[in-house]
Amino acid sequence: MCAAQVPGRQPKPPAADASAPVYSISDLAQEFALTTRAIRFYEDEGLLAPRRRGQTRIYGERERTRIKLILRGKRLGLALSEIRELFDIYATTGNERPQLVKFLQMLADRRSMLHQQREDIDAVLTEIEALERDCRRRLKHEAKAAAHAGKPVGEGV
Repeated sequence: MCAAQVPGRQPKPPAADASAPVYSISDLAQEFALTTRAIRFYEDEGLLAPRRRGQTRIYGERERTRIKLILRGKRLGLALSEIRELFDIYATTGNERPQLVKFLQMLADRRSMLHQQREDIDAVLTEIEALERDCRRRLKHEAKAAAHAGKPVGEGV
C-alpha cells in the first residue's frame, strides 16, 4: 500500500478530468467481486469519496485504486481502521515516507501475530496427535480385554 499509488484522502474529491475514466458503483462491484453495499460501507468508513451527481456516485481512478488497496490490506489481515490510517498519513503529510514507515510497522506486527498463531496451531496439533494415540491405545487395550473376556468389542464405551 504505497502512497505513490494512492492520492491522499481529501475533504472534497477533485473535479474530474474530462478524459479520466469514471466508474459506476456497479462497475466497481463487478470488477472487484464486491457488493455495492460493501463499496458504500467503505465510503461510510471514510475510505472512499466519490463525486456525486445528484444521487449518483461517480467513482474515478482514485477510488478504484483505493478499493484495490483496501482489498489487499484486508487480505493481509489489516483492519479497515489501519487502512484508513495509512490513507490519512499520506493525506496529512503529502509524503509517502511516514506512510511507508507505518506500513512496515503494521506488517511486522501482523507477521509477529501470524507466527504466534502458527505456534499455537502447532501446539494444538501436537496435543491432538497425543490424544489420538492415547485413544487408539485405549481402544486396542479394550479390544484385547474384551477378546479375553468373550465380550463383543465396543460395549461399555
